[in-house]
Amino acid sequence: MPSPPRPPPSALRARAARLEREGDLAGALATYEAALAAAPHDVDLLAALALIAERLGLMALAEGLWRQACALAPDNLQAQDGRARSLRELGRYDEAIAVLQAAIEADPTEARLWNSVGVTLSQQGQTETALTFYDEALRLDPRLATAAYNRACARFDLGALDAAQADFAMASKLARKPADAAMITFAAATLALARGDLEAGWEGYEARLSPHRPRPVAFAAPGRRWTLNLPLAGQRLLVFAEQGLGDEILFASLLPEVIEALGPEGHLTLAVEPRLVALVARSFPQAEVLPHETEPVGGRVRRSAGGLADPRAIDLWAPLASLPRRFRRAITDFPARPGFLVPDPQRVAHWRRWLGEGPPSVGLTWRSGNLLGDRRRQYPPMASWKPVLEASETRLVNLQYDVQADELDALGALGGRALLKPPGLDLKNHIDDLAALCTALDLVVSVSNATGQLAGACGAPTVMLCVPAAWPRLGQDSYPWHPTIRPVAPRIFGEWDPAMAQVAELVAALTRRR
Repeated sequence: MPSPPRPPPSALRARAARLEREGDLAGALATYEAALAAAPHDVDLLAALALIAERLGLMALAEGLWRQACALAPDNLQAQDGRARSLRELGRYDEAIAVLQAAIEADPTEARLWNSVGVTLSQQGQTETALTFYDEALRLDPRLATAAYNRACARFDLGALDAAQADFAMASKLARKPADAAMITFAAATLALARGDLEAGWEGYEARLSPHRPRPVAFAAPGRRWTLNLPLAGQRLLVFAEQGLGDEILFASLLPEVIEALGPEGHLTLAVEPRLVALVARSFPQAEVLPHETEPVGGRVRRSAGGLADPRAIDLWAPLASLPRRFRRAITDFPARPGFLVPDPQRVAHWRRWLGEGPPSVGLTWRSGNLLGDRRRQYPPMASWKPVLEASETRLVNLQYDVQADELDALGALGGRALLKPPGLDLKNHIDDLAALCTALDLVVSVSNATGQLAGACGAPTVMLCVPAAWPRLGQDSYPWHPTIRPVAPRIFGEWDPAMAQVAELVAALTRRR
């Protein structure tokens, strides 16, 4: 039998657009690809497909599609801006700037292009310079909400918090898309938290759950969702840990207060990242700890509690990061207890035997696992670690997950000695054993990543390198979530060398105390 006729590109495009509206991004991507195969020179189709690829995080694919669109329509503003954006997200900053410079030379009155240059410079750490481009974008188009938002973020980074707050307010008034409004509300909430305004901060922090944010999370949960007006005493509460691994650990610090509020007649069921189950279950034996399960459903992410024995036994449920609205309304609500996670004592003893006698042992982790887009600039460049690596007589232990051989070689060359590699330990997946190693060390030096959060949550002495206005500090010189963490931040965003010299002095002080 002959094959059925292929739908025309217009029908495929309409179907893809419908799937996109319904949130089925994978289906929309495949359907747009089928439409493009039938009409490979259609610039609008290329753009639609590139935007879907971006939403799915497929930046290399998006860049190739935008490049094709630029070749077909060199004057197409959307294609130029899109290609620069994808190049930027891939860390190819010079190429992104070159694309934008050419576009601005062709049309210097287009505000979006000036805004895009500003974002690219910000991601390179040239935040002060980026302000000039945001200013020009807003001069050309005073109603460009994204430029007001990006200028607010830049001022936030630079510690100009009053000016940042004013820009967030401006951006909020200008925003026309629900997705933009949710993004601005969430960012403004982190600014409020950074200023120590916890009540306003936690209220706005709820915007992280907006259905208009990219790949929003929906919770498949029995019972009634907890709200501030509902008492917890005597209730059977299901709590979903959320966001990344480091965030799950950070917000888990309020679980002792949650258990106390439930009281002897209540019960806590906690759904956490599977890698955390053993550690959290040991730390909170009075709670039922389960792995959460996460699956894509259309354009959303659905999270459920895997292995929940009896859904009828749940009265209330809550996302973990919503609970600070009840338990962390002021700095005085943060207890001074040194660690709430309990590593396996036998594994702590194992790692102490491995370390043996000798100079102080210092664990190092220097980046996140995700360095795309805006993340890269939040961590010191490799060369800045030299004074820490050379500091006094210490043994340096690698705690960096997903480490590359060239990274270890570069650090060894900078410090004149190799980092010790914990034998048999998967630093990304064996979180319980990593917690034991952090506890066995004399000091952990970390950027703000999951390992640093883990060390602090276990009560390990930790120096954490933060950006100047890091919101988890909540406007304090200390680190309220974990009392054993000492935060160190550059005075000016991106100027890491003085901060690294301070860290080196803290590491050298270990030897003097011995």
